[in-house]
Amino acid sequence: MTLEGTTGSSKFKFKVVFLGDQSVGKTSIIHRFIYDSFDDNYQATIGIDFMSHKMFVEDKIIILNLWDTAGQERFKSLIPSYIKDSAVAIVVFDLTSRSSFASVEKWIEDARSLRDDEVLLVLAGNKCDVSPDQHQVNSREVQTFADSKGLMYFELSAKEGINITQMFNEVAKKLTGLETDPIKRSEIKNTGFSLEQAQTTAQNATKSEQKKKSNNCAC
Repeated sequence: MTLEGTTGSSKFKFKVVFLGDQSVGKTSIIHRFIYDSFDDNYQATIGIDFMSHKMFVEDKIIILNLWDTAGQERFKSLIPSYIKDSAVAIVVFDLTSRSSFASVEKWIEDARSLRDDEVLLVLAGNKCDVSPDQHQVNSREVQTFADSKGLMYFELSAKEGINITQMFNEVAKKLTGLETDPIKRSEIKNTGFSLEQAQTTAQNATKSEQKKKSNNCAC
């Protein structure tokens, strides 16, 4: 699990995949975490996007390789290949969209069918900054669901930056076993890989989608 020692510190790499329907805020959450910024005009992710972020948890250096997956139906065939070697799957839904919450169970099933108990599953309800009277999903209902599935659950807002850092800090602590109640499995496998590999894979997925569009052009 340890990649290398650095003057008394240990360095770890983990692959984190974001799952969820289109427009629930997966890209916005990642950008808020890495750049502390928000843009109302993000374009829908095409295929797969990748970013990497370094953080520090006590004396440990944690590198999170964040995979942002597209929620559109036409890209879903790509997603299993990104789930299968992930350490964490963060399933995002929109608190103002009942349909996005209805899809959560399917995303969880997909992750567990490919990774079983080797993946840490996190449920994230985005847009908690929106007035509660516009919420289509009740917080108590979601917490009951999360407890029944053994999920970590966070309500957050990418727009306002609410609970974003807290969620990633808690995930990092779980991954490195710093919590008093660590994940109940014998080992979390290191799923590190090179930045070059990640970028190449993401670029190939995008090129494949662009080629399909070109072939379907009715010129």
